Amino acid sequence: MTDTASKLPPKQEQALAALLTHANVRDAAAAAQLSEATVWRYLRELPFSARYKQARREITDHLIARLQADSVRAAKILMDVAEDTGAPASARVSAARTVIEQALRGAELRDLTDRIEALEATSKGKG
Repeated sequence: MTDTASKLPPKQEQALAALLTHANVRDAAAAAQLSEATVWRYLRELPFSARYKQARREITDHLIARLQADSVRAAKILMDVAEDTGAPASARVSAARTVIEQALRGAELRDLTDRIEALEATSKGKG
């Protein structure tokens, strides 16, 4: 079992849950009934910080998956607005700009991913 999968002591589990559901350390500490200093100390400890990062990554992955699932509907809405001749010109331009910007951003991210994968493959070949 890795450090990120191992069970934390109960107070650290409380702090972890509070950090994941509150906007800042102060509020999380209060919710977990711990001092801010204690929560900050936990964040500097490897097992705790690794679990916290892993949990945040999992939340982010879930959010991204949800946004990706909803993106087709959102793109259709943007295109509907962009093509609606009865909509204000500013709304049509804004919708069209958003569609173009996001398409370009997607292409850039795909290109960067391809480049990173190529670098990793080259790096593994040399290692």
